[in-house]
Amino acid sequence: MDASFRRYSIFYFCYYAALGAYTPYIGRWVTSLGHGGYVVGAMLGLWYGTRIVAPPLWTALLHRSKSPGSWFVAGTALTLVCFAGFTLSRSAWALLAVMTAFGFFYNAVMPQFEAMTLAALGADSHQYGRLRVWGSIGFLLVASSYGALLDRFGDPAFPWLTLPLLFATLLAARPHRHDPAPVEVAESEPPVHLWRRPGVRRFLLIALLMQMGFGPFYVFYTLHMQAHGHTGLEVGSLWGLGVLIEIALFWQAPQLIARHGAQRLIMFCLLTTSLRWAATAWFADSMLLMAAAQLLHAFSFAVFHACCMRRMVDFFPGKMARHGQSLYFGFSSGVGGVLGAGMAAWMWDLGGGAWAFTAGAIVVAVAALIQSQARSP
Repeated sequence: MDASFRRYSIFYFCYYAALGAYTPYIGRWVTSLGHGGYVVGAMLGLWYGTRIVAPPLWTALLHRSKSPGSWFVAGTALTLVCFAGFTLSRSAWALLAVMTAFGFFYNAVMPQFEAMTLAALGADSHQYGRLRVWGSIGFLLVASSYGALLDRFGDPAFPWLTLPLLFATLLAARPHRHDPAPVEVAESEPPVHLWRRPGVRRFLLIALLMQMGFGPFYVFYTLHMQAHGHTGLEVGSLWGLGVLIEIALFWQAPQLIARHGAQRLIMFCLLTTSLRWAATAWFADSMLLMAAAQLLHAFSFAVFHACCMRRMVDFFPGKMARHGQSLYFGFSSGVGGVLGAGMAAWMWDLGGGAWAFTAGAIVVAVAALIQSQARSP
């Protein structure tokens, strides 16, 4: 990959390093404040809910802007300011209010950046995985170490340990402040027409169900592992193992897609993910089996995401990439994330982690059934 793309890799690294602190450990921190499963679920539900409204609103603001890179930097700055509110929040309502503001800006900037990245790659969009892999490396380093850090410094240190990572994200955004808007291709279709193109709605539904299946993992995986006797260091190691194999597969994704095609790989990813959640539901006591299940994250996330980005290039060409990323991000991560967090909280209170992860396995199996009806490219 050309050195000119280094600044894209750096931003992915910093952005997902912050996510490596937030996603695995926010539930642990909220629980330490004395709140129950429904508050944890509501926090993550708002996190995903902002993915529904933030990307289209942000895209609308950017649509006529001559300096979208400045908006991008402003979004990362507001993310940092809003997250700082967690250092002053303890009540459920205060936590939810800060979550709404933080989630809005944090989730607004990534679809914009994905569009910027794909526009910069141009005809080399199949190389996307080799830029995105640096996000996985950042997530790995943080997620695998924060469990032990919280064991050492205590759960109240969570917001203070995360703020420096968000500041680094702001610094990584600055080199993109002069990036131009994607070039309009000839005869681009308006978003409503792209929504109606064959395969788009099926694709978005499958992405939504995959994200919904991840609900128990993102909301309760750390608590589920702790409930089965695993230490903070062990839980961090499991998170790290999943991301480590994710990194390897992100690097190999271009060759896999070229050889097997995105559609076939998506089907394989869905089947292995359903198996992964079933194993996590019923064999959580076994560190060996949990390590094996985490290895499947390579397909659950890395290969699946790379395939989705490849399909996005086909569905949303040129300047429509911003609208497409907004639609994809809001529909899959947004709606799917809200439904997944709600499902996870409900199942957790009914039957604990076993029920929550079993529900996730069933949802992804339904996605595989829908994907089986899709035509291969």
